[in-house]
Amino acid sequence: MTEPCLFCGAATRPYLDDVVDNRFGAPGVWQIHACDACGGRQTSPRPDGAELKRLYEAHYNYGGKTDGNYASAREKFLFSPFYKLLLAIDGDISFHGRMGKGRLLDIGCNEGRGLALYTRNGFTAEGLELNSNAAAVARARGFTVHEKLVEAFEPAEKYDVAVLSNVLEHTLDPREALKHVKRILKPGGQVWISLPNVDSALAKRYGRDWVNWHVPFHIVHFSESRLRRLLTETGFEIVESKAITPALWVAQSWIAHRWCRNMADVVRLQRKAPLVAGAMLIARFVLFPLLWHWNRTGRGDCLIFRAKAV
Repeated sequence: MTEPCLFCGAATRPYLDDVVDNRFGAPGVWQIHACDACGGRQTSPRPDGAELKRLYEAHYNYGGKTDGNYASAREKFLFSPFYKLLLAIDGDISFHGRMGKGRLLDIGCNEGRGLALYTRNGFTAEGLELNSNAAAVARARGFTVHEKLVEAFEPAEKYDVAVLSNVLEHTLDPREALKHVKRILKPGGQVWISLPNVDSALAKRYGRDWVNWHVPFHIVHFSESRLRRLLTETGFEIVESKAITPALWVAQSWIAHRWCRNMADVVRLQRKAPLVAGAMLIARFVLFPLLWHWNRTGRGDCLIFRAKAV
């Protein structure tokens, strides 16, 4: 018996078998299920909250480890002029280049790099993060971080902006999550969302090796139409929508596909800065016409939406 669709409640069917975590090497083999009623896709079997917390703290971006030279190089790059140039050329999937003011909540803030960038851009930034290891690091940077699900969060003052940068696909109930995001926003406040596009050209090209299945952490897999519909159904008015294809995501999917027979190599190579940087340069400058075409035709790998509470 298959699990009901997380978008509409209808029955789902197997869509893709033998999917593994080709980013961080979390254990297990998973399926992707599809809903014929609404077009939604989701990971199966769906882990519960306790299992997800354990997996995040053991395997995700910050698991109490520094990742050596890779983490140090990444930190320096994010706060360098070169990162601003990359955002201008490659696209800003985390809203790190957007200037503004007011109260901002970064939902899924990890160890606080985004909080530092949002603060630099003029916002008063706080975070929401369930990974206790990562939250502790963010607090050590001087930020306020709440270790709660958005569904249980009761802020003393509402926010002007809520950022869901590659977060909504991680939720066990995206509809409820968006309802609660609206609850914590001021009237007219905005939600900024980025997430992988399940109808992208890369997803079609690489199949089960597409890096953005990212099982079991990515629970739901969005198309442009499914995200647009869900935002409207939960009380938001869409202000901006587009699709872009980050060079990093092209590089990661290529690495995962090229070395798919040896998962240990995949995970190790995803952290090899020279290899990843070289693949990114090829993607951005050699494949630029192809990526531009995908983005213009709605087949870019990342969906970017801004919507306001109405």
